[in-house]
Amino acid sequence: MSVTSLASTLVLTLLLAVGLFFFIRASVKDRTQEVTLVFEQEETSLLEQLQQYFARRSYRLSTVDSERNQVTYEGFVKPSIFLAIFLSSLAAIGILCLALVWSLLFPNLSSIFLGLVLLSPMAGVFYWKKAARPEQVLLKLSNQTDKLQHELQSQITVVAHRDELIELQRSLKLKPCE
Repeated sequence: MSVTSLASTLVLTLLLAVGLFFFIRASVKDRTQEVTLVFEQEETSLLEQLQQYFARRSYRLSTVDSERNQVTYEGFVKPSIFLAIFLSSLAAIGILCLALVWSLLFPNLSSIFLGLVLLSPMAGVFYWKKAARPEQVLLKLSNQTDKLQHELQSQITVVAHRDELIELQRSLKLKPCE
């Protein structure tokens, strides 16, 4: 193999390794978002549905602030076994590719480079430790006047993880405020 092709392969493999590193790091990134949802039912009915929904999702009521119409739920996010195994597998493949390129460049050290593949389970351990965390969901009820139809609209502002917001909207059939 020519030096030029080896050098370009090394550069591309290093770029892929950097991308893999940031992908593994992003697997534990906080994805909290705020969304305002509109509902057409009574507040008490919605609050009961929300209480049941969060109880099913293993959240517990943490605080109620009646002055600000705000409710806080707390729950614990469990890490995914599948994702831990998947990230470890991706790390093993990435390290193996990098080790093979390094082995072509430095044939004397090929066994050391291939031994680096044994470090790949650290990606799963990193994910497992960082993904297991307590999580909060903040709900705030408010009433707004619709400017076009001059009607009183009930809204709820939810601050939670992106996936939790999607599931909440799907389960309770709530629509985002326009």
